[in-house]
Parts: sequence; C-alpha cells; structure tokens
Amino acid sequence: MSKRPDLSAEETDRVIEMAWEDRTPFEAIELQFGLKEKEVIKLMRREMKRSSFNMWRQRVSGRNTKHSRKRPSGVERFKAPDQKRISY
Repeated sequence: MSKRPDLSAEETDRVIEMAWEDRTPFEAIELQFGLKEKEVIKLMRREMKRSSFNMWRQRVSGRNTKHSRKRPSGVERFKAPDQKRISY
C-alpha cells in the first residue's frame, strides 16, 4: 500500500465528495490525491458516522462506475459539469 499523503481538511472533504459521486472512479481519486481504493475506504470509515459509512459501502460495492476498467464504453468522464475544481 502506498504511503498516505497528508491531506488538508479541504482535500479530505473533496475526497469524500468524490467517493460519494457515482461517476467518479477510485482511479480518479488516486490520480488527484494519491489514495488507493483501500485508503479511500479507510478515510471514509474514519471521517464518517458508522451508519453513513455503511450506507456508502453498500452503495458503491459492485458499482461499475466506481472502477474505470468496469465502466460502460459510453462513460468517459468522471467529473460532473458543476463539480468544483481543486488545482495544484
């Protein structure tokens, strides 16, 4: 597992927001923030209430759009048009 980068409060909030979004794959989170899927799960578990975490896990488990390799061929972007930008 890669070393977890130190995230600011704003970056942590953005990771959580991206993890909740249906069309944002875990690979996009890894590309932007350096967190692998398992690390995102740990972050979500740590930052959310247990019931919210359980609801999120149930929702994303097996969801094709959360993994780039499993996505349908017509889904190419992972960012919603109204999504805020974080630039480095």
